Amino acid sequence: MRIGVYRASKIQRLVFAYNDGSYSIVGDTNDFGSIVQNEFIEVSLDTGSYVKLKKGAVELGSFKKISIFQNYPNTSIVLSPKNPVVKERKYKDDFEVVAGKSGLTIVNLVDMNNYLGGVVESEGGGGKEIEYYKVQALMSRTYALKYKTKHHKEGFDLCDQVHCQAYHSMLRFTPNIDSAVRQTTGIVMTDEKGVLIDAYFHANCGGQTSEPELVWNTPVPYLYTFKDTFCIYTKQAIWEKRIPQEDWKDYLVKQFNYPINDSVFGGLVYTFTQPQRMAFYQNPILGIPLRDIREEFDLKSTYFSCYPDSNDVVVRGRGFGHGVGLCQEGAMKMARYGYNYLQIAQYYFPNAVIRNFDFDLFFRQRVKGIEF
Repeated sequence: MRIGVYRASKIQRLVFAYNDGSYSIVGDTNDFGSIVQNEFIEVSLDTGSYVKLKKGAVELGSFKKISIFQNYPNTSIVLSPKNPVVKERKYKDDFEVVAGKSGLTIVNLVDMNNYLGGVVESEGGGGKEIEYYKVQALMSRTYALKYKTKHHKEGFDLCDQVHCQAYHSMLRFTPNIDSAVRQTTGIVMTDEKGVLIDAYFHANCGGQTSEPELVWNTPVPYLYTFKDTFCIYTKQAIWEKRIPQEDWKDYLVKQFNYPINDSVFGGLVYTFTQPQRMAFYQNPILGIPLRDIREEFDLKSTYFSCYPDSNDVVVRGRGFGHGVGLCQEGAMKMARYGYNYLQIAQYYFPNAVIRNFDFDLFFRQRVKGIEF
C-alpha cells in the first residue's frame, strides 16, 4: 500500500530519525548510505519541484525524489515535522518524498498487515477484545482494497485522514491487534456479485442503525436500519447540547425559509420528537435535512429530539456518527459477550458475503495453457 501521511499539514521540512534497524537513503539514483543508530536525515521543500536532502549537518543536494528503504524487513523509523512543528510519529517499512503543490508529499510504502495494524489501533484504541479487532480489521481491509485508487493522481493509494482511514502511527501498544490482523489475512466483505462493499462504520448508533439513503440519499442493498441494543448503555449512547433559541431560529429561517408565522409549524420551531431515525426536521415538506442541522451546530448525530428551555433549545441526542453500518461500541459489547468476528460482521451487514480475497484472486488468475 502507498499511504500519504501528514496530509492535514503542509509540511515544508521533515526529519527522519533512527528507531530500529537501519534505512538506506537514495536521492533519485544516488546512494547516500544508511540511517543507523543516533543518525538522522532532513528533507525540505526546495524550488522547482525539488526536495533538498541533508544527512546530519551535511547538505547532499536537491532531488526530484528521496527514497528511504529499510535494510531489514519489518523495521521502523521516526518522522518529525519541523516546519510546521507537528507531533512525531513512528511508521514501519519504506518511504518516498517528493515536492507537492503546497508542501512535501510523504508516502509510506507499507505492507498491508502493518498498515491495518496502525489503522485499527488509530480507529479502535487499546484494551478491546480480539474479536472486535478482527471485525475492525475486516472492515478496514475491505475499505482499503475497494478504494485503493482514491488518491492515485496525488501519487499514493489512500491518505491518513478519516475520509480514508485514520492512520497516525504504526501499531505500537496493542499486540492483540497484530494477531487479529494476521488471523483475518485476506478476509473481506463483498455483495452477492463478489464486489467489495462499502464497509461503513461509526462510533455509536444510539440504539438504531441508519438507512444509508437518510445520510447520502442513496440506498445500499446490503444495509438497512434495525434496532441495536448492544450499544445503548455505552458512553456515547446519549448526549445533550444547549443552543440559543435565536441562533436556532435564525438558521432555520435564513437557510430554509422555515415558516415561522405558520399556525402549525411556527409553534414547533423549537420542539421536535424523533422516536426513530428520520431524514428531515419536523416534516419532509419543509425540506430541512437533519444532517445539515447536525453540521451547522456540531451535533454528535442526526438522531436527536429537542425542546425549548428558557432562552435555549435543549437538544437531546443518541449515538455518535452517521449511524450507517457497523456500530463500533455495539461491536465491542458483542465481542465482550463472546460473539466472534464473523457473527458481529453478519449482524451489522446481514446481506454481505464474507470471503477470502487472496484465495479468490488466485483462482481468477490465468496461467498459460491453464484456466482456473
